[in-house]
Amino acid sequence: MSDEITVHPVAWPPAPIKTERLVLRQSEARDRAALIDLFASPEVGTYVGGSRPRDELECALPEVPGQRFGFFVVELNGTTIGMITLDRRDPERKGHILPEGGEPGLGYMFLPQAWGRGYATEASAAVLAWFADAHPGEPVVLSTQTANEASMRVAAKLGFTEVERFEDYGAEQWLGVWYPGTPSCPTASRSCQ
Repeated sequence: MSDEITVHPVAWPPAPIKTERLVLRQSEARDRAALIDLFASPEVGTYVGGSRPRDELECALPEVPGQRFGFFVVELNGTTIGMITLDRRDPERKGHILPEGGEPGLGYMFLPQAWGRGYATEASAAVLAWFADAHPGEPVVLSTQTANEASMRVAAKLGFTEVERFEDYGAEQWLGVWYPGTPSCPTASRSCQ
């Protein structure tokens, strides 16, 4: 049993989570190329500190990337289109709802060809539902640049409410919180678009 699972009393990985259009599952070796494309994309890197050089990623990414608690690959019709993460927010980072930090933070990244179709909202809503079942009553935070209008819309559709704004990484950041039971876009609805 790994330390990651010991910290989280929830069995990992969960069975694949299926929504109307998507499958969220543990990463596999076949996802490596798509994840390299994701991290190397200049469009994707716009609000997350920039893209990484492809040759660096080819050397750095393990054969099966993302083998850890809270890392979900998002698949559409058998093709990897993005990822959703739930990571404990580092106490040293700015933006918290708990004085000691360590809140679970939702993150999402999708390949540009998957943008604008509601996939981020649909997949994130499914992960939040899974998390609420696995960790009853525990809130989740989400941080994004205020300039990232698409991410701000996703946060609003999911039911995140603003906690604070702060300057970090040379840009204004938005921190929101979601509490289990908060109405969000249904996971099986195309109205998430």
